[in-house]
Amino acid sequence: MTTPEPQPVPLSGPRFQTDPQDLYRQMRRDHGPVAPVVLDGDVPAWLVLGYRELHQVTSDPALFSRDSGLWNQWDNIPADWPLLPMIGRDQPSILYTVGERHGQRAAVVSGALEAMDPFGLKARTERFADELIDGLCGKGSCDIVAEYAMLLPLRVLASIFGFPDEQGPGLVTAMNDMINGQDGALEGQAHISAAMGALLAAKSAAPSDDVVSRMLTNRSGFTPVEVAQDLMVMLAAGHQPTADWIGNSLRLMLTDDRFAASLAGGRHSVAEAMNEVLWEDTPTQNVAGRWASRDTRLGGRGIAAGDMLLLGLAAANADPHVRADGGALTGGNNAFFSFGHGEHRCPFPAQEIAETIARTGIEVLLDRLPDMDLAVPAQDLARRPSPWLRGLTALPVTYTPTPALGATR
Repeated sequence: MTTPEPQPVPLSGPRFQTDPQDLYRQMRRDHGPVAPVVLDGDVPAWLVLGYRELHQVTSDPALFSRDSGLWNQWDNIPADWPLLPMIGRDQPSILYTVGERHGQRAAVVSGALEAMDPFGLKARTERFADELIDGLCGKGSCDIVAEYAMLLPLRVLASIFGFPDEQGPGLVTAMNDMINGQDGALEGQAHISAAMGALLAAKSAAPSDDVVSRMLTNRSGFTPVEVAQDLMVMLAAGHQPTADWIGNSLRLMLTDDRFAASLAGGRHSVAEAMNEVLWEDTPTQNVAGRWASRDTRLGGRGIAAGDMLLLGLAAANADPHVRADGGALTGGNNAFFSFGHGEHRCPFPAQEIAETIARTGIEVLLDRLPDMDLAVPAQDLARRPSPWLRGLTALPVTYTPTPALGATR
């Protein structure tokens, strides 16, 4: 009697909210390092779970292309599919550009970000962090995710891009709707697109010292539409993962005795907690995607031309073939896939900006609210149900009320 082939795994459901690593272990046991999955609407794809297999996929852009036009499922995708903002056809952004043109666009993006003064970025982040904490410090309790972590990255990024401060809240809501890939995803994308178009028009007429103006000045022949698309990618990739990096790191520091010293201002522990999160609890769990340019095999699976492969970053980080002891990695080991790999990985200047925002945001918070503690049992903390980005729905804390900085000057 033959054992039936395990069925494809839905890339949705509460297990991504509760214990995704247990789900990835089960998928690896049942399917191996490359597992069949189905997306919303029963759309088939492959999830690459293995560290070595993920390295292979991201190191071979000719065989595993970023060109979504290769996808063999486009005839089955409705116009209102909620994942279209993440897996769009013919999108003129850097995400889906390949070959030499991708390298040129990546250079434009990196150049615009590299020009950001790191000391100025840190000072800007400290200023926005203090402003946000001024609104919280007298209350004695708050939700650090909703009232701080979800606001700080976008506020800093919007500032360095050149957005007026008052547009921040609307951009946060739209960005979250778009990234979560559920109801409101297309509307969120439209809101951000309109805001970015208006900003481009304003900076074209009156450039200044910001990322958008630098992109317009040195766009190397790319059209305004292409520049707008790349800026939207940069904003999305910089906001939500950084917010979740802050929230996940604070959760670790508030629930694990190894990091208790950080709550009294131990700066070294902040960096260790942030590094461990990138291994164990990375904000970017799964990424869409790559498309096979021809029939091939990967991890013992037959991959057809045009099949979509999803990059299982979190699963690969925990692959027992490279993490045999299962121990936490808090030191300088940064061989994780949390920023991707290969020519389409997150540009290094963008990583530095995200790390500066996250680390500065955590350090300022711990300096201002040093006795912060969880307001609920650790086991009651819940995650968003998204299989793409992993973050807390809330992080309620208590602390001794203190006056705002402005009241003490």
